Amino acid sequence: MYKASPKTLALLSACSIATLLSVSSNATIVEFETSQGNFKVNLHDKTTPKTVENFLKYINDGDYNNTVIHRLVPNFIVQAGGLRFDGDFPLTPISVDSTVNNEPLYSNVRATIAMAKVGNSPNSATSQWFINYKDNSAILDIQNGGFTVFGEVIEGMDNLDQIALLPLCQDIPMPEYTSEQCANSNFVPAVENFVTINNVTIFNSSTTTAESLSPVKNTLINKESSSGDSSGGGSLSYLALLVLSLVGLRRKTKIS
Repeated sequence: MYKASPKTLALLSACSIATLLSVSSNATIVEFETSQGNFKVNLHDKTTPKTVENFLKYINDGDYNNTVIHRLVPNFIVQAGGLRFDGDFPLTPISVDSTVNNEPLYSNVRATIAMAKVGNSPNSATSQWFINYKDNSAILDIQNGGFTVFGEVIEGMDNLDQIALLPLCQDIPMPEYTSEQCANSNFVPAVENFVTINNVTIFNSSTTTAESLSPVKNTLINKESSSGDSSGGGSLSYLALLVLSLVGLRRKTKIS
């Protein structure tokens, strides 16, 4: 029987490690540059690999650039990653890739980033994501199979908190936009009236940065919701949000 020499084994081991690193070399820190300040997110690329791979593909393809924050529920979540403003309504949806399997390992506590999904379809996430403003674990760790937390904000959460103070037109945060303008069916906003995500870039491509984090595990995922509720700020269904955005800001009805 052939027996490899120690030198050969060392070379094979090095090659195997190099191959493994090349396959798993996903960025773990990305930076969002927005019209209302920047923030950085550290991704859990080793523990939620499918979700991170999906998210990074949208980043590398430039799909998140020049999109807008299209939903904000104060003291709940801020949501983006699906629509852009092209100068008129309705907002334009971005192209989406295949859905990604749910990975509900971590809890939806404050400053975590998670994927939005279609209502009652756990494995339906594509491009849209949201950031938790508070500990939403009691709802979102259970609802719709649990929402996959795949990273956390490590810098710039204060900027996101400031965005939460902006005036809302329906559920959209809109700088320098008044309630009278929102109620005027003939008034069309400009790009400066939106919180625009100008660019999302890889800040640190190391796969070990998440080791410094202490994410909270989702301990509720195997427990049934006592209420079966899909409200409490709402189901994070991006199809429903898309319908609302297609109606646009010209409607006078307040979205709850």
